[in-house]
Amino acid sequence: MKRFLLVVCSASFAIAVFLSTHQWDHSTANAQESKAQETKARSTPNKKAIERSRRTVKTLDNIFKQTIVLVTDKYVNDDDDFAAGSAAVLLFKNVSDGSDNTIRLIDATGDPYESENVAKDDFEKEGIKKLKAGAKTVDEVITQDGKHYLRALTPVPVVMDKCIMCHAHYADAKKGEPIGAISYTVPID
Repeated sequence: MKRFLLVVCSASFAIAVFLSTHQWDHSTANAQESKAQETKARSTPNKKAIERSRRTVKTLDNIFKQTIVLVTDKYVNDDDDFAAGSAAVLLFKNVSDGSDNTIRLIDATGDPYESENVAKDDFEKEGIKKLKAGAKTVDEVITQDGKHYLRALTPVPVVMDKCIMCHAHYADAKKGEPIGAISYTVPID
């Protein structure tokens, strides 16, 4: 269990460092920069900024999925062990609470492990349908409170037999079929 916590803590630290080096600290902006930011926020974000946010999602997605697989492989051995998906939900909550990023695990089977892990809005509901139809990722640009964000969904398929220990209904999933998704909302800077 100590090694499990070490892996999760190490992953959390690496993600926090990554996010802190890729975020703009708005508290240090002077009045002139604030005015420029307001003008920029009213306009459409440029394609390069959107692509940077897509790369951020891709990097985070790789880190998170590798962490889930590693935790499952090394620390989930029977039904009584703490599920890697539950660890992921906790990790995503902690990352979301400490940054401008929002990350959630969403069920795509209709039988979520946790009741909170369901699509909450039209973007997530439609995105799940697109992922189940074969899309590799789904994203859109939104504006909230004058700031632009990239929303993205990436598929989570069953990648190992151990997944079925906690989720018996995944046994019927076809190879590569998304049984869930990770929902990202990241700033476009």
